[in-house]
This record gives sequence, structure tokens and C-alpha cells, in this order.
Amino acid sequence: MELLMAMCLLALFYGLSCLHKIVLRRRDQACYLLAYECYMPTNDMMLSTDSCVKIVTRNKNLGLEEFRFLLKTIVNSGIGEETYCPKNIIEGREDDATLVDELLEMDDVIFDTLDKLFAKFSAISPSQIDILVVNVSMFSPAPSLTSRIVNRYKMREDIKTFNLSGMGCSASLISIDVVQNLFKLYKNVNAIVVSTESISPHWYCGKEKSMMLTNCLFRSGGCSMLFTNNRDLKHPAKLKLNHLVRMHTGSSDEAYNCCIQVEDESGYKGFRLTKYLVKAASQGFTMNLQVLLPKVLPLRVMLRYLVISKLKSAKSQKLKADEGVGLNLKTRIEHFCIHPGGRAVIDGIGKSLGLSDYDVEPSRMALHRFGNTSAAGFWYALGYMEAKKRLKKGNKILMSGFGAGFKCNNIVWEVLKDLDDANVWKDCIDSYPPNNLVNPFMEKYSWIDDEILNFVRFDVSQLAA
Repeated sequence: MELLMAMCLLALFYGLSCLHKIVLRRRDQACYLLAYECYMPTNDMMLSTDSCVKIVTRNKNLGLEEFRFLLKTIVNSGIGEETYCPKNIIEGREDDATLVDELLEMDDVIFDTLDKLFAKFSAISPSQIDILVVNVSMFSPAPSLTSRIVNRYKMREDIKTFNLSGMGCSASLISIDVVQNLFKLYKNVNAIVVSTESISPHWYCGKEKSMMLTNCLFRSGGCSMLFTNNRDLKHPAKLKLNHLVRMHTGSSDEAYNCCIQVEDESGYKGFRLTKYLVKAASQGFTMNLQVLLPKVLPLRVMLRYLVISKLKSAKSQKLKADEGVGLNLKTRIEHFCIHPGGRAVIDGIGKSLGLSDYDVEPSRMALHRFGNTSAAGFWYALGYMEAKKRLKKGNKILMSGFGAGFKCNNIVWEVLKDLDDANVWKDCIDSYPPNNLVNPFMEKYSWIDDEILNFVRFDVSQLAA
């Protein structure tokens, strides 16, 4: 009997020991966002309506039909008059950007945001960074951009660096996934993620409409983020990563080709966006939520949804795409950070999730003020929430984005303290949201739609005069 009792106690002790190790391991795997810094370009890089016209009219391949298309696209894009583009495009060298232009563009964004990040969170110096991840989809020089950063800040020899390319607009979420997985292997380490995009050599100079869209949407921007799994730094941290789910639908040819870098018939390189993009985003988003939501929403909400879905299925009433996901995400999620890639995607996700104008306002305003800044766009939208003092301790944030390939990635963050840093919005937050989001392009150039122009010879270059 005593032997049996001893064996039981030994088994109990072993079980408690294993449980204790699991708890400690999970504690060590936490991922905290300590600080982030978005890039604010200089005023000489700003794109007003008139400067947009000058750039467009330099393209001698465009005629009346193409200019009308651009007019409607810009007006309906949700982008305002204070976005930015690289200096070589402002200076009229969009068709012959050099390697120097590309590197200067990267240096401006990366070093500016990192300098400010280290100044903002001075408790951690460049020599204390253990992991460095940089994502730039369209530019991958040798030595890599991570090496360029290591050299600039004289970082340690044992730093682990990762350079991601071709990942598209959700690349910063993929970079965070890389960091999170490394945090499971190493204790008390610090990581930096840098997200930006190379615009200077990728301005499309042809006339294919599906490739002209990127010129209307993509703008200069970037963000540097500081993460740690050191629990001693939990108190000053802003956010804690609760869940991250990635989904890749690239096995579908339509999804793979809906957002792709190609050459047009005239040999001009650009990014083609097809009509299937919205459908690919919808499908990927739905698949992602099927994995994510059971981890986030209360059991009663999920059970109610399953019961209603079964009843509908029994009646052969299939849920249509425009009816939404049928779940009230607001039972556990207070804020929604949709990637500001374009008005159609923001509105589409907002409708599918049953979100209000207040919920999608941060993404719409980030798009209006800064344009589609690719993988950095999430952080301009998050900065808007913080500048508006919306983020309170205990709140949950759903960060959703898409990328070429086709990828859909979602993150759920937990706010660890009340946040009120005006960040990159400090000079304009009081004027947002504006009363009118319509771009004045139509007001100034609506005459281009006059039907009488169909019967006269039209030289679009005269607009720049």
C-alpha cells in the first residue's frame, strides 16, 4: 500500500512538474509590442492634385480614354491630397530610377524610423537587439537591407537577421509571425521589424488599366516596431499578441494571378490587379476567420452561430457572401485595424463583419492621409486609433491584411494600457475625420469627361501647361 501511495505521489508530482513547465514556457513565449514609429515624409514629397496631373501627363502613352480612367480611379480611391511619393518621381525621373534612388529611398524610411524608435524607447539600444526582420517586397539588394541596418547601428555579431521579399501588403504581419516563433526558442530577447516598400523604381509608365491602379494607390511610407518576450518589460509595453493566423490560397491559379508583377505588351513593368482580387480576399478572409474566431469568441456565440448555420443548411439556404460572416465579433473585439489598401477592400471587410463607420474610420483615414503604404499601412491606422485616444487597457484589436500570392493574415492584439500618443498624426489629427473624403481631382478636371472631347483631337500633355 505504501509503495502504491508513493507511486501515486510520484506520478502526481511529475504531472504538476510538467504542468509547471508548460505554464512557464507559455509565459516565456509572450510577444509584447514596446513601441513603433511610422515614417513621415518631407513636404517636398507631397502629392497634391496638381502634382498628380503633372506626373500623369508626363506619360506620353496615355490618351483621352486612359486619362478618364485615371480621373475616376483617383476620385474614387479614398486617397486625399497629402500623400507622398519618392523624390525621383516628383523630379520627373520615374522611368529611369537608379540603384542610388532605391537605396536613398530605403535609407530615408528605415533610418528615420529606427532613429526615432531608439530615441522613443531608450531603455533598449541597438546593441541589445537580438532579432532583426526587414520586409520590402519589391527590392532585395546585396548586401541585404538587414545588413545595411546592422552596419549603420553597429549591432552585435550574433544578431539573427531575416530579409523578406515578395510578401505583399501583409508582410509586416508575416514578419511578426517570424518573431513570435523565434520567441518560442529564445528567452528574454528583443526584436525589431521594419516594414516598407520600394516605390521609386516601380512606377508604371504604360497604359494597361489594370496596371495603372497601383500608381493611384501606392504611396511612400514605412514603420519600425520593437518587440520583446521579456516579462520584465511588460509594464511599459503597448500591446500583447494574443493570436496570429496565416492563410495562403496560392494553390488557386486565379488567386495567385490576381495581384502579380508582370510586363505589359509594350514591355513596361508593373503590378497587375485583376477583378478577382476582391473575391480572393473574401475567400482567404473567410478561411482565416474559421480558424481564428473559435480562439477569440465566447463558446455561446460560436454555438449559436453553428445552430443557425445548420438550420439554414437544412432549408437549403446558403449564406451569400454579402450577408457577412454572421458572427458578432464585437463581443470580444473592440477595434478593427483593416489594411488601408483601397476603399473597396476596407468597405468589403467592414460589410462582411457588420462594422460601423466608426469601426472602419481608422483604415479609411489612414488611406486618405497616407495612401496605401503597403505592409506599413496597419501601423498608420493603429496610430490613428491611438492619436484619437480610443485604445484602452484590456481592449482587443483585430488586425487584418492581404498580400500577393494570395495571402490573408490576421492578428488579435490586447491593449496593455491606455494609449494616447499622437505619433505620426500629431500635426493633423484634430482635422480628422474630414467632412468630405472626395478627392478634388474631379472638381478641377471634371471637364475631361465632356463627351465633346470624343470628337476632337486631344493632347493630354496640354494639361500640364
